Amino acid sequence: MGVLTISFIEVRFINFNGHKKGCNKKYKYRKTVNLVIMENKPDILDTNYLNLLNCISDTYANGRLKAIQAINSNMVDTYWKIGQYIVEFEQGGSPKAKYGKALLENLSKDLSKVHGKGFSRSNLNNMRLFYQRYPICEEVPHKLSWTHYCELVKIDNPLERSFYENQTILENWSTTDLIRQKRSSLFLRLAASKDKDGILQLANQGQKPRQPADIIRDPCVLEFLKIPELYILTETDLERRLIEHLQHFLLELGKSFAFIGRQYRILLGNRNNYVDLVFYHRILKCFVLIDLKKEEAGYEDVGQMNMYLGYFEKEENTEGDNPPIGIVLAKEKDDLLIEYAMHNITTQFFVNKYQLYLPNKDELRQLFELEMKNTQW
Repeated sequence: MGVLTISFIEVRFINFNGHKKGCNKKYKYRKTVNLVIMENKPDILDTNYLNLLNCISDTYANGRLKAIQAINSNMVDTYWKIGQYIVEFEQGGSPKAKYGKALLENLSKDLSKVHGKGFSRSNLNNMRLFYQRYPICEEVPHKLSWTHYCELVKIDNPLERSFYENQTILENWSTTDLIRQKRSSLFLRLAASKDKDGILQLANQGQKPRQPADIIRDPCVLEFLKIPELYILTETDLERRLIEHLQHFLLELGKSFAFIGRQYRILLGNRNNYVDLVFYHRILKCFVLIDLKKEEAGYEDVGQMNMYLGYFEKEENTEGDNPPIGIVLAKEKDDLLIEYAMHNITTQFFVNKYQLYLPNKDELRQLFELEMKNTQW
């Protein structure tokens, strides 16, 4: 048979067939499979052998994952216990006065001599905070890594911390993703438009899309594009950059968005029209159309998007699809003008702002705290 060189490739299959009415053309499902590529393969492919090879590979991969998860769970428990020791020592009276602020520094030096890396003053402080933020060990979710918790313990507000914890689990955020969402003030942006019950639900369950308004983020933060402040941005340039940074854009949009295409052509009145970006939302089961505007959104943009939505509902939707959602994403918007322009429009339509730089977190937090203060708890 010869020597086999094997590599494993993760492939995500997405069904999307046809563009005319009546065709089965939406995203139906995602399925991950392992493909085995064999060099110097035999002339007659042995299917049974390939099945065996894939079974062993899947079992090994699952075993490694479980082992990593077990190690992570034990590490989280261990660091929680160390944090408990530190806090209880500090609260013991005279030792606190004796060691004071030098406690963590002394512990770092002495533990590093014995165990090597892992006991920096910063990491010991995180362990201490970890115990203080999560005083009941049994309530600590073991689905997150220690690096996730190092970011979560920095958040003072328990509602905000609970949101990021739940959202990280829901959307399987990496630590990098979590850091980015914290910097973009995702919780504060979402909480700004919610009442007391909505904020509590957001904190306790995360953001679970149940209706079109749940997927809207206003403003939409696009700082990952790294566009210079004085750069003259065109709509085409903005669209191109978003496609180049599609993974980051999908993270900003939220879970369950599947990308379908850019400059999606539709024929209306014997004329070609193009929708800037088209997605499909797997939970809400509907198309999401996005039209980009480099300046302020006008009434003509509202009319154009409404036309696109009508076309998609009649010509693109298939059985089981819900009415499409339209989003005009503009640099500026006049709320009163948009309100009048959207009068009597019954489609699911939103005009939102985007910004190329991180929002002012202090201003957002002041608005949030003012709302919480004015709310009768």
